[in-house]
Amino acid sequence: MGESDTPVVLIVEDEPDVAETYRRWLTATYDVRVAVDGAEALEAVDDTVDVVLLDRMMPEMSGEEVLAEIRDRGIDCQVAMVTAVDPDFDIIEMGFDEYVTKPPERDELFDTIERLLERADLADDLQEYYSQVARRSALEAEKTEAELAASEEYDELLDRIDQHHDAVDDGLGDMASDADFVGAVREIMEDEPEVNE
Repeated sequence: MGESDTPVVLIVEDEPDVAETYRRWLTATYDVRVAVDGAEALEAVDDTVDVVLLDRMMPEMSGEEVLAEIRDRGIDCQVAMVTAVDPDFDIIEMGFDEYVTKPPERDELFDTIERLLERADLADDLQEYYSQVARRSALEAEKTEAELAASEEYDELLDRIDQHHDAVDDGLGDMASDADFVGAVREIMEDEPEVNE
């Protein structure tokens, strides 16, 4: 977090009315910053930012490009892609932590930010597991079972989720007495949607 205990949320949105709506919703709870395009977002994002709400479709520099640059810089923040673009199999390789379809409701945006803030302190394997499950959930909400069954990328994603599931299980070891860690693992198991056969 930034210098205060208030989480910092960076809104990256090229539509002024949408950005202002998000800002008004969030400003009483978070330290809110707004960037109107990709270049401004990359100037604004640093290690004080906790959560980025990133529009996927922007002129000149897309949200995907901004996301890739954030990850390349090693900035330790959670990123929610907030977009009107329905998820396709290309999202599997994106490094986002949540995928929110526009227009989000106020409660949905708050819930997304709170989930991401809770995950920020988890072990890397657990964070990656959450991120991959989010990608799977986004695809399963949009694609038919036949489309999922025909996709090699989706199969590979399921394999990765299984591998991270095993890593999380194996990593419990000495941390099994840590109530927060065990609680996080249990939450994953309870919330995780069923895998399509």
